[in-house]
Amino acid sequence: MASKATVIEVGDHDVRVSNPDRIYFPELGATKLDLVEYYLAVSDGIVRALRERPCMLHRFPDGLAGEKVHQKRVPNGAPPWLETVRVTFPRYNRHADELCVTKPADVIWAVQMSTVEFHPWNSRRADTEKPDEWRIDLDPMPDCPFDTVRRVAPVVREVLDELGITGFPKTSGGKGLHIYLRIAPQWGFSDVRRAALAFAREVERRAPQDVTTTWWRKDRDPKALFIDYNQNARDHTIASAYSVRGVPQATVSTPITWDEIADVDPQAFTIRTVPARFAELGDLHAAIDDVHHSLDTLLEWADRDEQAGLETPVEP
Repeated sequence: MASKATVIEVGDHDVRVSNPDRIYFPELGATKLDLVEYYLAVSDGIVRALRERPCMLHRFPDGLAGEKVHQKRVPNGAPPWLETVRVTFPRYNRHADELCVTKPADVIWAVQMSTVEFHPWNSRRADTEKPDEWRIDLDPMPDCPFDTVRRVAPVVREVLDELGITGFPKTSGGKGLHIYLRIAPQWGFSDVRRAALAFAREVERRAPQDVTTTWWRKDRDPKALFIDYNQNARDHTIASAYSVRGVPQATVSTPITWDEIADVDPQAFTIRTVPARFAELGDLHAAIDDVHHSLDTLLEWADRDEQAGLETPVEP
């Protein structure tokens, strides 16, 4: 039988949470209410990561044992205080009114709707076609150990330092590492993707034994680390900082310092451990919005590479 609902006070709003005792993560024995309490504990961080961005929701209505639902549209019957942003999908001649988080209650409402993962766009509702976030995704191939990520991360930081750009690392919640950076919202998705590819190629030149930018997955070395520049393409989303991942261990995509990368165990960051870390350290991405960087140099690198005969793969 379904358990009774409970009402959670979140700022100025009450959110009714149905089935709070439903087990979402059997390996931890963690319930829907545990998930709510996790997101409340890191509310400042998750709101900062999602603020005013169109957001794809990864929902598990029956917990991880059930079907995963990728939801773009906010359903009918959402509370009147919930904010949305309309995005278009020209290829399909469609649009969607997606969740646009501005406050903790929005996050808890989404969890009530069985959301586990939050996947925001890298643009904001002021102009959804002009990203203000560039995402460096260090994505290990199947046989690539995390030690390779550890070796490549300092190379990434070296190139960023030479560009005068501040990067904010976080675990992916899986096998990889993400570095997020704020950019001036003056370029479209195609230019941001070209800049990301130019950066990835420069890292590949400096760490050719570890890194690949090969476009087709079947052509990549299974032991290599792929820098997935395509995560900057339009309508591509990845888990935000502080997003729980839909895996049995309930791992969390967790902000870390550059110095932590050498010894970090990404699997140690879960809904059970991250709240205490957040209470102690605060949000390690708190300063991410302080400076918005230029892509001019990277776009010059992209022009140079293309003139040298390096193609920019067609966006999917």
